[in-house]
Amino acid sequence: MTQKKDGLHCDASGADLIVRPLEQGDLPEILDIERQGYSHPWTEGIFLDCFKPSYRLWGACQGGSLVGYVVVSYVLDEVQLLNLCVHPGYRGLGAGRFLLRHLLAEAARESMNQIILEVRLSNKVASKLYRAEGFEETGRRPRYYPAASGREDARIMTLLLQS
Repeated sequence: MTQKKDGLHCDASGADLIVRPLEQGDLPEILDIERQGYSHPWTEGIFLDCFKPSYRLWGACQGGSLVGYVVVSYVLDEVQLLNLCVHPGYRGLGAGRFLLRHLLAEAARESMNQIILEVRLSNKVASKLYRAEGFEETGRRPRYYPAASGREDARIMTLLLQS
């Protein structure tokens, strides 16, 4: 089913999206989405540090425009999901799930054993997505995230890829 939101168009199944590796030249679009998506966005320097062999950066694109991205780190047989962000005009339309499923497929293809992430306790939408894709809460990190009123706890979620 196709939906329109804020003048943007996205197929909820992700069928009209493509995923591609991101490059440093994508930083202006990445930073624009990041700043719209988070109260405490990553800096350009943090993103630049991620363009290394042990990291993977993928972007979801539609019609040549970046609509979301995911940043992960590979350590031995484990994937750490560091950042997944979708342009506000594409939220709720399947772009985040599309990126997450791409990450899951790539991690399995590269014989990774598990994926770990942290998500704000207040981010119910992301937590619901991760649970729907098989992640389980495995712990908490107290005061992990900066917040308007101090610090916010993180929910640690894990997905085992191989048994």
